[in-house]
Amino acid sequence: MRNPDRPIELKRIACEVCLKEVPKSEAEVSEASDYVAYFCGLECYELWKNQPEPPDEQAQQPAPSTGKSTGRKT
Repeated sequence: MRNPDRPIELKRIACEVCLKEVPKSEAEVSEASDYVAYFCGLECYELWKNQPEPPDEQAQQPAPSTGKSTGRKT
């Protein structure tokens, strides 16, 4: 028989951005390449998603094409 006066304990996790603890069942989830990140709401998720990439990851990506010709004929 359950005790109605006993509170139910919810698993809590920290938001990836503001570190606010929220129940896992209520957290927004973003599956990143190597891990799962949890957010307290869409505002923190947008802040996390729109942050600039670290310099070492930017260096690994090819430079964007300018669309300009070098003037050479091949």
